[in-house]
Amino acid sequence: MRLFWLRALRSAAPPRTRCCSGGTQGEVRLRFAPSPTGFLHLGGLRTALYNYLFVKKHGGSFILRLEDTDRSRLVPGAADSIEDMLEWAGIPPDESPRKGGLFGPYEQSKRLPFYQDAVQTLLENGAAYHCFCTPQRLELLKKEALRNRETPRYDNRCRHLTTKQIDEKLSKKLPYVVRLRLLEGPQSFKDLVFGWNHHNVASVEGDPVILKGDGFPTYHLANVVDDHMMAVSHVLRGEEWLVSTAKHLLLYRALNWQPPLYAHLPLLLNKDGSKLSKRQGDIFIQYFANSGYLPEALLDVITHCGSGFLGHQMGRTLTELLEQFDLERIISHSALIDLDSLLDFNRIHLARRIYGTETRREMVKQLQTLLQEKYKDVTFNQDYIERILMLRKGHLCKLTDLLSPDYSYLWIRPSVHREELHKLTSEVAEIGSLVVRLLQDSHNEISAEMLNKELRNHLQQLKDTKYSVSMKLLRKIISGLESGPSVAEMLLSLGPQESIARIQNALSS
Repeated sequence: MRLFWLRALRSAAPPRTRCCSGGTQGEVRLRFAPSPTGFLHLGGLRTALYNYLFVKKHGGSFILRLEDTDRSRLVPGAADSIEDMLEWAGIPPDESPRKGGLFGPYEQSKRLPFYQDAVQTLLENGAAYHCFCTPQRLELLKKEALRNRETPRYDNRCRHLTTKQIDEKLSKKLPYVVRLRLLEGPQSFKDLVFGWNHHNVASVEGDPVILKGDGFPTYHLANVVDDHMMAVSHVLRGEEWLVSTAKHLLLYRALNWQPPLYAHLPLLLNKDGSKLSKRQGDIFIQYFANSGYLPEALLDVITHCGSGFLGHQMGRTLTELLEQFDLERIISHSALIDLDSLLDFNRIHLARRIYGTETRREMVKQLQTLLQEKYKDVTFNQDYIERILMLRKGHLCKLTDLLSPDYSYLWIRPSVHREELHKLTSEVAEIGSLVVRLLQDSHNEISAEMLNKELRNHLQQLKDTKYSVSMKLLRKIISGLESGPSVAEMLLSLGPQESIARIQNALSS
């Protein structure tokens, strides 16, 4: 009955007609299929993005499927986090464990009947067989191979068992796995990135396990069955799976199914050429989200280092990435990511958000919430916050920079004692009065450059105080800081009313 259900569901899937260019006429369906044995990282996000862009370019469906059959290595919370991070990045799936869809379930652990039916078909047509070798024997084979400086491989012992021998072992309920019978000779296929590939898997490997002793499938079987049943038209995945494609094509042949088109993406590496490691705490998307980075900056930096787009441009939006993306532009060379430049990417995209009317409103509300959490007894005016964002756009790398001690003067008045000021100069009152009059006479449209020029003209008239000392004094009064933005920028940020109030308070304290 299960086999009938499987075939009926598959027959209901829409037909696909392939184009010679690698596109499709009809529905294009691609899947991103991570394992929730860890959280989404940069390499995974890049793979998901390329799948998403290809799908949207061709008006198809983007599928999130969780390959969770390795039950011993599952990380609590990882499954939900993966989908959360795709949504945060602005590339949400059309079908997923959370959203559902016509081809579900979208978690492999809930699809065991499908794999068991496929295995039964493979056993019946002789493409697979029961293997009763114990873990102890397999370990001995491995040690013997290593001792002889050979690559460990299964010796295919059980593929020669007779039907009678197999039935006897099954009647005794001996534990077993199911292995795929590899065919001799190279399996050839044309990858849409790497071109023609020829892998003779049987010459270097023993027959692989496709169904484990616990009844769960291995990756090779599960992804083939699921891609077929979910009507996946193209598979875009990492280069590390290129060699395994030969096994997958053997499975498709043994099951008499049409395989999808394959495109393997070159590896994403650190800028020194080393592999991205999950031990690096700063490669997980959750880290970047929690650290104040914008999703569009992250998408920009991971595509800037690779291929598939027009040149190496900074500041591309998701819309621009979609317009430029072309599978034929992807080259097979590994991509080197420079995370040291991520702050520059974030600065560009943050400035763009601040410049946009709608996105600026969102930034204002977000910053107001953050400020309220940090300074609980202070009320923050949205117009003032918006003015600060407009003045500092292009300077801020992250919105959270405005919560740092360097910008605390924008939100709370510093505590300044008159004695500290008089240690700098005896002309404190004269300097303060000059600047107050200047601010009272200045107009609303004055720029930092113009204000800085006016300050210099007025303060250079003092007899006993150097201009640099005057600036140091004013910075102390306004912000309580020894260094930071120019005094003119500080005065403009605070506005004339607040600046005058701080100067007068310092003079009277």
